[in-house]
Amino acid sequence: MQSYSRICLCTITIESMDKRIHPSKLFLFLERTKSLFIWLHLFYPSAKKTAVAYKLFCFVPQKILRINGSCPWPVHFTSRVLQSKNISIGDRSNPGLNSGGYIQAKNGIQIGSNCRFGPNVGLISANHDLSNYDIWIKEDPIVIGDNVWIGMNTVVLPGTNIGDNVVIGANSTVKGAIPSNTIAVVNPCKVIKQKQAYNG
Repeated sequence: MQSYSRICLCTITIESMDKRIHPSKLFLFLERTKSLFIWLHLFYPSAKKTAVAYKLFCFVPQKILRINGSCPWPVHFTSRVLQSKNISIGDRSNPGLNSGGYIQAKNGIQIGSNCRFGPNVGLISANHDLSNYDIWIKEDPIVIGDNVWIGMNTVVLPGTNIGDNVVIGANSTVKGAIPSNTIAVVNPCKVIKQKQAYNG
Protein backbone atom coordinates (compact mmCIF):
# COMPACT_ATOMS: atom_id res chain seq x y z
CA MET A 1 0.00 0.00 0.00
CA GLN A 2 2.84 2.36 0.83
CA SER A 3 4.57 1.76 -2.55
CA TYR A 4 1.23 2.38 -4.32
CA SER A 5 0.95 5.71 -2.46
CA ARG A 6 4.43 6.65 -3.62
CA ILE A 7 3.54 5.83 -7.24
CA CYS A 8 0.37 7.95 -6.98
CA LEU A 9 2.39 10.81 -5.45
CA CYS A 10 4.94 10.59 -8.27
CA THR A 11 2.17 10.61 -10.86
CA ILE A 12 0.55 13.66 -9.26
CA THR A 13 3.94 15.43 -9.16
CA ILE A 14 4.64 14.67 -12.83
CA GLU A 15 1.13 15.79 -13.84
CA SER A 16 1.52 19.03 -11.89
CA MET A 17 4.91 19.60 -13.56
CA ASP A 18 3.25 19.24 -16.95
CA LYS A 19 0.93 22.12 -16.03
CA ARG A 20 3.91 24.41 -15.45
CA ILE A 21 5.50 26.32 -18.29
CA HIS A 22 7.30 23.92 -20.60
CA PRO A 23 10.79 25.14 -21.73
CA SER A 24 9.68 25.42 -25.36
CA LYS A 25 6.66 27.50 -24.31
CA LEU A 26 8.93 29.73 -22.26
CA PHE A 27 11.21 30.05 -25.28
CA LEU A 28 8.29 31.13 -27.46
CA PHE A 29 6.99 33.50 -24.78
CA LEU A 30 10.38 35.23 -24.56
CA GLU A 31 10.51 35.61 -28.34
CA ARG A 32 7.02 37.17 -28.37
CA THR A 33 8.01 39.63 -25.63
CA LYS A 34 11.56 40.30 -26.85
CA SER A 35 10.90 44.04 -27.04
CA LEU A 36 11.10 43.99 -23.22
CA PHE A 37 14.66 42.69 -23.50
CA ILE A 38 15.97 45.16 -26.07
CA TRP A 39 18.58 46.23 -23.50
CA LEU A 40 20.36 42.88 -24.03
CA HIS A 41 21.55 44.18 -27.40
CA LEU A 42 23.86 46.58 -25.52
CA PHE A 43 25.68 43.56 -24.07
CA TYR A 44 25.47 41.33 -27.15
CA PRO A 45 25.86 43.59 -30.21
CA SER A 46 27.15 40.77 -32.44
CA ALA A 47 24.34 38.34 -31.56
CA LYS A 48 22.06 39.24 -34.43
CA LYS A 49 18.87 37.16 -34.68
CA THR A 50 19.92 35.10 -31.63
CA ALA A 51 17.02 34.01 -29.42
CA VAL A 52 16.44 36.05 -26.26
CA ALA A 53 16.45 32.87 -24.14
CA TYR A 54 20.13 32.21 -24.98
CA LYS A 55 21.12 35.76 -24.08
CA LEU A 56 19.27 35.60 -20.77
CA PHE A 57 20.75 32.19 -19.92
CA CYS A 58 24.31 33.46 -20.47
CA PHE A 59 23.86 36.96 -19.06
CA VAL A 60 24.71 36.49 -15.36
CA PRO A 61 27.81 34.28 -15.72
CA GLN A 62 29.07 36.17 -18.75
CA LYS A 63 28.30 39.83 -18.14
CA ILE A 64 28.16 39.98 -14.33
CA LEU A 65 30.63 37.26 -13.28
CA ARG A 66 32.72 38.10 -16.38
CA ILE A 67 33.27 34.55 -17.64
CA ASN A 68 34.05 35.25 -21.32
CA GLY A 69 32.81 38.76 -20.55
CA SER A 70 34.51 40.44 -23.51
CA CYS A 71 32.58 38.40 -26.10
CA PRO A 72 29.83 40.39 -27.85
CA TRP A 73 27.71 37.25 -28.30
CA PRO A 74 26.34 34.76 -25.72
CA VAL A 75 28.85 32.13 -24.55
CA HIS A 76 28.18 29.21 -22.18
CA PHE A 77 29.98 29.52 -18.85
CA THR A 78 31.81 26.19 -19.40
CA SER A 79 33.24 27.34 -22.74
CA ARG A 80 36.36 29.42 -23.22
CA VAL A 81 36.87 32.07 -25.90
CA LEU A 82 40.31 33.65 -26.38
CA GLN A 83 41.08 36.71 -28.56
CA SER A 84 37.39 37.33 -29.26
CA LYS A 85 38.28 40.58 -31.08
CA ASN A 86 39.77 38.43 -33.86
CA ILE A 87 36.47 36.63 -34.45
CA SER A 88 33.80 37.81 -36.90
CA ILE A 89 30.40 36.10 -36.89
CA GLY A 90 27.25 36.22 -39.01
CA ASP A 91 23.62 36.14 -37.93
CA ARG A 92 22.57 33.29 -35.59
CA SER A 93 26.15 32.06 -35.13
CA ASN A 94 27.44 31.94 -31.56
CA PRO A 95 30.67 29.96 -31.14
CA GLY A 96 30.94 28.71 -27.57
CA LEU A 97 27.19 28.86 -26.89
CA ASN A 98 27.17 25.11 -26.36
CA SER A 99 28.98 23.65 -23.35
CA GLY A 100 32.69 22.88 -23.19
CA GLY A 101 33.77 24.78 -26.30
CA TYR A 102 37.32 26.08 -26.76
CA ILE A 103 37.78 28.89 -29.28
CA GLN A 104 41.27 30.33 -29.77
CA ALA A 105 41.44 33.09 -32.39
CA LYS A 106 45.08 34.20 -32.37
CA ASN A 107 45.22 34.07 -36.20
CA GLY A 108 41.55 35.00 -36.63
CA ILE A 109 38.30 33.14 -37.19
CA GLN A 110 35.61 34.12 -39.71
CA ILE A 111 32.21 32.47 -39.25
CA GLY A 112 29.24 32.89 -41.58
CA SER A 113 25.54 32.98 -40.72
CA ASN A 114 23.47 30.21 -39.14
CA CYS A 115 26.36 28.07 -37.89
CA ARG A 116 25.90 25.57 -35.07
CA PHE A 117 28.56 24.09 -32.79
CA GLY A 118 28.07 20.93 -30.74
CA PRO A 119 29.42 20.45 -27.20
CA ASN A 120 33.21 20.39 -26.72
CA VAL A 121 34.02 21.78 -30.17
CA GLY A 122 37.47 23.32 -30.52
CA LEU A 123 38.34 26.06 -33.02
CA ILE A 124 42.12 26.50 -32.83
CA SER A 125 43.52 29.14 -35.19
CA ALA A 126 47.18 28.99 -34.11
CA ASN A 127 49.57 26.25 -33.10
CA HIS A 128 52.83 26.36 -31.15
CA ASP A 129 56.18 26.24 -32.95
CA LEU A 130 57.56 22.74 -32.42
CA SER A 131 61.06 24.07 -31.75
CA ASN A 132 59.92 26.76 -29.29
CA TYR A 133 56.59 26.31 -27.51
CA ASP A 134 56.47 30.00 -26.55
CA ILE A 135 56.15 31.02 -30.22
CA TRP A 136 52.86 30.84 -32.15
CA ILE A 137 52.93 29.93 -35.85
CA LYS A 138 51.37 32.53 -38.16
CA GLU A 139 48.78 30.94 -40.45
CA ASP A 140 45.68 31.87 -42.42
CA PRO A 141 42.51 32.34 -40.33
CA ILE A 142 39.88 29.66 -39.94
CA VAL A 143 37.01 30.39 -42.35
CA ILE A 144 33.59 28.76 -41.87
CA GLY A 145 30.80 29.44 -44.36
CA ASP A 146 27.04 29.79 -43.92
CA ASN A 147 24.69 27.02 -42.67
CA VAL A 148 27.40 24.84 -41.15
CA TRP A 149 26.93 22.28 -38.36
CA ILE A 150 30.04 21.11 -36.49
CA GLY A 151 29.38 18.01 -34.38
CA MET A 152 30.39 17.21 -30.81
CA ASN A 153 34.10 16.85 -29.88
CA THR A 154 35.29 18.11 -33.27
CA VAL A 155 38.56 20.05 -33.54
CA VAL A 156 39.06 22.57 -36.35
CA LEU A 157 42.77 23.29 -36.90
CA PRO A 158 44.59 26.42 -38.16
CA GLY A 159 44.05 27.54 -41.75
CA THR A 160 40.93 25.39 -42.27
CA ASN A 161 38.36 26.57 -44.79
CA ILE A 162 34.87 25.05 -44.51
CA GLY A 163 32.42 25.92 -47.30
CA ASP A 164 28.70 26.69 -47.12
CA ASN A 165 26.05 24.10 -46.20
CA VAL A 166 28.44 21.61 -44.59
CA VAL A 167 27.97 19.08 -41.79
CA ILE A 168 31.08 17.94 -39.90
CA GLY A 169 30.46 14.69 -38.02
CA ALA A 170 31.22 14.24 -34.32
CA ASN A 171 34.79 13.47 -33.18
CA SER A 172 36.33 14.78 -36.41
CA THR A 173 39.64 16.60 -36.82
CA VAL A 174 39.39 19.16 -39.61
CA LYS A 175 42.41 20.57 -41.46
CA GLY A 176 42.50 22.08 -44.95
CA ALA A 177 39.53 22.72 -47.23
CA ILE A 178 36.06 21.15 -46.98
CA PRO A 179 33.97 22.00 -50.07
CA SER A 180 30.43 23.38 -49.90
CA ASN A 181 27.35 21.13 -49.85
CA THR A 182 29.08 18.14 -48.28
CA ILE A 183 29.09 15.91 -45.20
CA ALA A 184 32.56 15.20 -43.82
CA VAL A 185 33.68 12.97 -40.94
CA VAL A 186 36.52 11.19 -39.10
CA ASN A 187 40.19 11.93 -38.43
CA PRO A 188 41.53 13.31 -40.69
CA CYS A 189 38.19 14.73 -41.80
CA LYS A 190 37.14 13.75 -45.32
CA VAL A 191 34.02 14.15 -47.43
CA ILE A 192 31.79 11.08 -47.44
CA LYS A 193 28.85 12.38 -49.47
CA GLN A 194 27.11 15.36 -50.97
CA LYS A 195 24.50 17.25 -48.96
CA GLN A 196 21.17 18.60 -50.12
CA ALA A 197 20.65 22.35 -50.12
CA TYR A 198 19.87 23.90 -46.74
CA ASN A 199 16.22 24.97 -46.52
CA GLY A 200 15.89 26.22 -42.91
